[in-house]
Amino acid sequence: MGFYSVLEKWKNFNFENYFSHVTDNDVLESIEKDNLDEFDFLNLLAPIAKNHLEKMAIKSNLIKQQYFGNVISLYIPIYVSNFCTNNCAYCGFSKKNHIIRKHQTIEQIEEEAKEIAKTGIDHILLLTGEAKEIDTMDYLKEAIKVLKKYFDSVSIEVMPLEEEEYRELKEAGLDGLTVYQETYNEKIYDQVHISGKKKDYHFRLNTPERGAKAGLRTVGMGPLFGLSEIKKEAFLAGLHLKYLTDKYLNTAFSISLPRINPAEGGFQPNYPLDDVTFVQFLTAFRLFQVKADINISTREVAEFRDHLMNLGITKLSAGSKTDVGGYTKNDESTCQFEISDTRSAEETIKAIENYGYQPIYKDWQQIL
Repeated sequence: MGFYSVLEKWKNFNFENYFSHVTDNDVLESIEKDNLDEFDFLNLLAPIAKNHLEKMAIKSNLIKQQYFGNVISLYIPIYVSNFCTNNCAYCGFSKKNHIIRKHQTIEQIEEEAKEIAKTGIDHILLLTGEAKEIDTMDYLKEAIKVLKKYFDSVSIEVMPLEEEEYRELKEAGLDGLTVYQETYNEKIYDQVHISGKKKDYHFRLNTPERGAKAGLRTVGMGPLFGLSEIKKEAFLAGLHLKYLTDKYLNTAFSISLPRINPAEGGFQPNYPLDDVTFVQFLTAFRLFQVKADINISTREVAEFRDHLMNLGITKLSAGSKTDVGGYTKNDESTCQFEISDTRSAEETIKAIENYGYQPIYKDWQQIL
């Protein structure tokens, strides 16, 4: 059952009723605690907690400084294929969309790697659509081996795999895994994942755990805000993070807060996440799980990302391209979604330094 057994315990919980009874004093008491339980986390997600965002922000920054120091780690995504066998209502790569598809050769991946390596950033995230017949295990292994020539840390965001497959990729040099549940609401998950292997809610839900069991050093996760009721999504994602962190002590876990951006297909979110609530959720995550990385991607605009640096985040993507071949521009393909922060890696690094933080190009190296 894994984490699903935790979800079952909260299945009939009346979140709105609980939030309606949270007081200012409840929120303040939860902020002051060093070790928060699930109900403290709920207090910080309650609407009334917006009255105390400044206190949450100050505590969040103090915790980040205590556990991570005055640094922000950098990574760059590389899209190598946008073919997909899933039909997902919200994704630009969905097979229903008539887009320009591209699948890079290993040689083309190496050309992209050489271009990205010029930034000096040593952490790279390999992304594909979910088409296992095209993005085979052999293809992924060869891609990882090529990227390892240029980067010390290679992570993937591809279709969910079996534990043994993650072990195979680790042997090839894989360091980490990112996988988003998209929504923890099982009914809505079924509605927005219309067809394809991604429709299997439970297989995707257990993916972070399979990655941890396979011995991957880092695992990233989170919901895609906009698909389901946002406060409940944030809470269940926090529980998922706690479950994984408590159970797998040798894996470093991170959480992201991606919001739906415009993409092919014109999907409009039914549950938008505004900036103030975004900040509330971010600081609540930091207070609830003090040792977890918090990652903010270029889905967010530059000015907003810059302001988040003082609120407890630890990772930023930089100079991102979401189209296949986006760094060398050898071929045209359709982006997965629109990037909001279009700055170069150099401009992002400069912004980090201007805010008084040290940009980290590399925070890990394998010793043979």
